[in-house]
Amino acid sequence: MRSKVKSGLERKLARWGWYFVLPAIVFFSVFSFYPILNAFYMSFHRKNMISLLRPVFIGLDNYITILGSPGFWNSVRATLSFTVGTFVPLVVISLILASLIAAQSKWARFWQLIYYSPAVLSSAVAALIWMIIFQPTGLANQVVNTLLLREGVDMRWLSSGVMVRFSTMIVYFWKYIGYFTILFITGLSKIPQGIYESARVDGAGRLQTFFKITLPLLKPTTVMVSVMAMLQCLKTFSTQYLFIQSGAPRASIDVITLNIYYTAMREYNVGRASVMSILLFLTMLILTVVQFRVSRSDDTSY
Repeated sequence: MRSKVKSGLERKLARWGWYFVLPAIVFFSVFSFYPILNAFYMSFHRKNMISLLRPVFIGLDNYITILGSPGFWNSVRATLSFTVGTFVPLVVISLILASLIAAQSKWARFWQLIYYSPAVLSSAVAALIWMIIFQPTGLANQVVNTLLLREGVDMRWLSSGVMVRFSTMIVYFWKYIGYFTILFITGLSKIPQGIYESARVDGAGRLQTFFKITLPLLKPTTVMVSVMAMLQCLKTFSTQYLFIQSGAPRASIDVITLNIYYTAMREYNVGRASVMSILLFLTMLILTVVQFRVSRSDDTSY
């Protein structure tokens, strides 16, 4: 009798669980799963965005055209250089800042607030702020000239191909460094303090403690931060778009997402834009799976 009552209660709890989960499933199905499936479908068709005609099936022609396009491979190079140039400093420096902040007790909250404040801004606002800083008479040139003990030299932050690429990296680093620092601080707070006390008793120095205790036990957080930072860099768009609208050269910062936008919204070619979207999605999916497989974050234990 008790088993029947228990099983009936479990079924009722499971049913209510589905009721609570159902809105989230519907939301993700409409705004995430359906666009992915629709992009996969459109990648095999020729479709003009402003035309009322039905899509025409053309097989792999869109894929062949995109993979043979110099513009696409330029976008791949731009995305790769931006991701590597932003991803590595984000992860490394946010870990260092988190360790320094966590070691303080008096000003820890203050520094967390200072570093996290840019993260609450939208990417468009952050880009506009730095566009003002990167002007010829802006703060960036003044700081560089002061450090190099010279006057009136324009670094061409928004006009040189190399410098505009570096400028986009600076904007993303400034915006997200605080966010990932907070994530690392959260991970550090979960490491039992007794482990550090035992290490100090055994005579371990700060560097030994960091590399032998902190880094291994921080592996789950490091994997999570690495994946999030990598995905954030791969899907970058707004900073590059706003810089180009202000007159910056497009070729050096023509990342894949920007190429997708121009192909769909300016050239009205939905099929080819969908191909690039699918290729970017598969790249992000494969890199995420590889990171989790290589890291094996579940093996960490205290």
